[in-house]
Amino acid sequence: MSRQDEISTFLSAAGHGAWSAAPLAGDASARRYQRLIGPEGQSAVLMDWPPEEGGDTAPFARLAEYLRDLGVSAPETYAQDHERGLLLIEDLGDALFTSVIAQDPAQERVLYEAATDLLIHLHRAPVPDLDPLGPRVMAEMTALAFTEYRQTIIGNAGDAARARFEDRFEDILRQSLTGDMVFVHRDFHAQNLLWLPARTGIAKVGVIDFQDAKVGHPVYDLVSLLQDARRDVPAGIELQMINRYIAATGVDEAAFHRAYAVTGVQRNMRILGIFARLSLQFGKPHYIDLIPRVWAHFARGLNHPALALVAEELLEALPAPTAEVLERLRG
Repeated sequence: MSRQDEISTFLSAAGHGAWSAAPLAGDASARRYQRLIGPEGQSAVLMDWPPEEGGDTAPFARLAEYLRDLGVSAPETYAQDHERGLLLIEDLGDALFTSVIAQDPAQERVLYEAATDLLIHLHRAPVPDLDPLGPRVMAEMTALAFTEYRQTIIGNAGDAARARFEDRFEDILRQSLTGDMVFVHRDFHAQNLLWLPARTGIAKVGVIDFQDAKVGHPVYDLVSLLQDARRDVPAGIELQMINRYIAATGVDEAAFHRAYAVTGVQRNMRILGIFARLSLQFGKPHYIDLIPRVWAHFARGLNHPALALVAEELLEALPAPTAEVLERLRG
């Protein structure tokens, strides 16, 4: 049976076989999406993520239920066939934060406040059974900056420098990321958040792309939101949202800023490697245009005293994204 036959059979069984379909923009993964329109204008979204391409739709459905039980606007699941990697889910619309802000810049602070308040709500909730983002795991996740980003530019991954950095960085993470763990979306940014003003409270923020969630330090998703690889978040809004979170949760301010800087370095190193790989292995060179912004976040984080032990050596190991470097990364 062809993939299209599998989809047709799935949609027919769900009562959507006669609905029209149009492709939706995908993300950086192998997932594909279609918007289905019914005869009376109703809509739903088909997630197509074949297991043979690494797809596993079960975590999305399970985590969507977890989030919805907390009052979060995650898509409702209408039908599922995890064996074939197919989900029929609620259509939350097209009002991505990025689109709303582009159309009405005055809404920017309102939206970021709503997203920050959603994180505050999530971090007070019971923690789901997920793999932890512990110090060793996070340190090892930075390897992509060496094995993909540096390897492409210099021709070697600097294995000795990478191993030395990971060991030192693990110690820094262990000292900086203390306290209780919470649900971590891992990709909590303006392109994965939708504005739903007809709803109330935290439900005004729609959330997608959470299938890779873990449990980790509360600062992680705030870094994702405010050090966005895809858009410039004004420095004033970044500081206001950090202060909003600190005021609402009562966390230690100095410790939170330290955790924010260290996590920012970790996350942005990983993104450097991911974007290099997306360009060279998956034919998506447009991600290279985002690297200067990612590098700026990374370099700024290294200015924090918590990173003093590794900052200089790390900047020597990883080339800055000059025009020549960016062209090489485009392949």
